[in-house]
Amino acid sequence: MSEHESYQSPFSWRYGSQKMRTLWSEHEKRSLWRFLWAALARVQAEYGLVSTFQADELASHIDDINLPRSLEIEADIKHDLMAELKAFAEQCPNAGGIIHLGATSMDIEDNADAIRIRNALDIIIDALDSLLLSFAEKIGQHAGLAIMAYTHIQPAEPSTLGYRLSIWAQDLLEDRNRIIAEREAMRGKGFKGAVGTSASYVELVGKDKAEEFEERLSSELGLPFYPLSTQTYTRKQDYFVISSLAGLGASLHKFALDLRILQSPSIGELSEPFGTKQVGSSAMPFKRNPIAAEKMDSLARSLSIMPQLAWQNAALSVLERSLDDSANRRSFLPEAFLICDEILSVADSIIKGLQVSVEAIKRNMENYGPFAASERVLMAIAKKGADRQEAHEKLRRHSMAAWAAINTGAANDLALRISGDPWFLAFLTKLELDTLMQADQHFGLAEKRATAMAEHIRSTIKRKRQ
Repeated sequence: MSEHESYQSPFSWRYGSQKMRTLWSEHEKRSLWRFLWAALARVQAEYGLVSTFQADELASHIDDINLPRSLEIEADIKHDLMAELKAFAEQCPNAGGIIHLGATSMDIEDNADAIRIRNALDIIIDALDSLLLSFAEKIGQHAGLAIMAYTHIQPAEPSTLGYRLSIWAQDLLEDRNRIIAEREAMRGKGFKGAVGTSASYVELVGKDKAEEFEERLSSELGLPFYPLSTQTYTRKQDYFVISSLAGLGASLHKFALDLRILQSPSIGELSEPFGTKQVGSSAMPFKRNPIAAEKMDSLARSLSIMPQLAWQNAALSVLERSLDDSANRRSFLPEAFLICDEILSVADSIIKGLQVSVEAIKRNMENYGPFAASERVLMAIAKKGADRQEAHEKLRRHSMAAWAAINTGAANDLALRISGDPWFLAFLTKLELDTLMQADQHFGLAEKRATAMAEHIRSTIKRKRQ
């Protein structure tokens, strides 16, 4: 039977990078289990519990995964880790009998999960850094390009494209900080036995050496351990990690949603890359649907509910352990990372190939910029001693008339209306009024702050890479 003749998760082939899929593969998981069994044996050899020869034999077979044999054993004994242990033991005639000495299943599985989550976070951080550098390049290019900003999805005041890009990037930098913090905080269960008391290891090495023994394992693995555990590490760790990924998903969702709105022809200022042979619709050949941004939002929506599942695993784990988290962790942990991996990749390709319509930006500024520029008139005329409330009312009436003209397809004539009004001319000259009504420079500190954000991104990531 072909692999496509049976159900496959879309994450098996459609979403996420091969690097991330490999990390979360069954082969990689079992290789990590074997790595941990070999490490346990190496440290036990130092304490005279097993021979160095036996530990070396285990190490030499870490990558010799025989999944069909392991699954054959599992069909009989109904325990995946013990099945892998037995398959491993068959390959190690001298060391098979000492594998897993003193350990419980979660001494192996939870430490393997911690290592794999940490490695997956490294992939996410690298992808996020790549995306942020792409943002920095675009921010620098468009720091001073005046655009209309929107509140309530209505034209508000001018900003710059670089500033808008910086807002998206600033959220991503916040996510980066949190994800790095979770990566640095990752801890394994350690080797503490069935309920976390280390009773089995005390029997092996003695009470006076049990803590030293576990510290030696921590050093061997390069993995900090929780000082206390039950049969598992606290599932709050999963909750914190998944929540940080969901936070990243929220930032990417907003970026994609904003882009979808800006790609609408009524605004038309930005659009995602669209291939020359790309099909937008099966029924409407003219369509340029924002399918990449829509995919990002669809996947991010799935990610958004995963912290609730992680919360339940943490809150509903009964006493020292219950197995009701096991099955769901097999899917939601890898899928959370694969979702982030995919939407980061898609976002990076969008930003790198972002299409900017200067014509649409100019059109929208001409249509709606004068309304925002009237604020400059209000400030200037008040400085000249005019009644602020009276000026506001006159500007409001002119604005409503200009808005009505736009709605009939005419050009925005607000600047002409104001500079031709004798009341305003009593305080300011026509040249002063015309200059004030030029909205393309009415964006405050947007350009300066966008430029600073681009440099901040570059310097932050450079420090990490050094």
